[in-house]
Amino acid sequence: MPVLNVAFVGSENLARSIAKKGDVRDIESYVFKEEKNGITQIISLLRPLKHPEKIRPLLSVLNVAKVGIIEVSKVDSSLGEICVAFGCAGIKKGLVIINAETGGWVDPEQVKMIIQQSGLEDWELCENVPDEHEIREKLFNFMDEVKENNEALIIPVDQYFNVKGVGLVAIGYVQSGSVSKHDNIQVLPVGENGIVRSLQVMDDDVEIAVSGDRVGLAIRNLREEALHRGCMVTHVDSEALVKNISSTFEIKKAPFQKRELEIGDVIHAAVDMQFIVGRVSNKESTNFTVEWEVPLWTRLIDSPPIIITQLDATPMRIIGTTIF
Repeated sequence: MPVLNVAFVGSENLARSIAKKGDVRDIESYVFKEEKNGITQIISLLRPLKHPEKIRPLLSVLNVAKVGIIEVSKVDSSLGEICVAFGCAGIKKGLVIINAETGGWVDPEQVKMIIQQSGLEDWELCENVPDEHEIREKLFNFMDEVKENNEALIIPVDQYFNVKGVGLVAIGYVQSGSVSKHDNIQVLPVGENGIVRSLQVMDDDVEIAVSGDRVGLAIRNLREEALHRGCMVTHVDSEALVKNISSTFEIKKAPFQKRELEIGDVIHAAVDMQFIVGRVSNKESTNFTVEWEVPLWTRLIDSPPIIITQLDATPMRIIGTTIF
């Protein structure tokens, strides 16, 4: 079942018109299924909650999504941060939908300038709210253009629990690669191995889960203590991930960001569902060395951009991006 994960920043009303509401955590999910040519295709809207108060749910959604929808009810600093976040995450396809507050007005030219300066110049700007059928059709067209990552298996775990009659279950998004029943997997950072007993995607039992799927892995021969939120699942001996305790890198500064990092500054790195705190220990020209509070795992091949944020920075918490 092909799945298109869509980062959705907008109202619950618009989300409900497009898809059926599902799970609610710090991220709401909305799912729409449609069969085309005998194949069930799925649109999964991921709506971060508590923004702008908290930025982590937004960045977690951007770690997963391939396209985006931004509903604009007014132009403010939050809109700028949202657009910059999408641009820094490298999300090249999406819709910006103007839907002004009752009695208000949003200047389309001002919105167009913001999205272009944020790196979203290829996004489609809708000056009026399209009906739900048109929005879905646009998203299905995006699905045809998006390439999934078929490199080594990487699943960041965000939930885990024991299920009676099933055993230990770990849940997360397949960030790259695929996983099948009976695969030998490894959990990092503990380095313990287990065997996939069964898989579920969208509450259906499946034989294989691929990049983009939110999967539940029933695992045998693994201690529950090996799992925690933020641990990573890979295939045994794949060497897909690199453990970073200290990193030296150059930052590509985000649009509209004027703040300069200095030695002693505390930052956060967001990548593959991780949100890791670190402190700048050295600065030489445009290169920074950061000591991470806990290990930051990065991909050996085809790494996505790592979004660097500083939570006390105003009005823009996103400092920029890097890859290492």
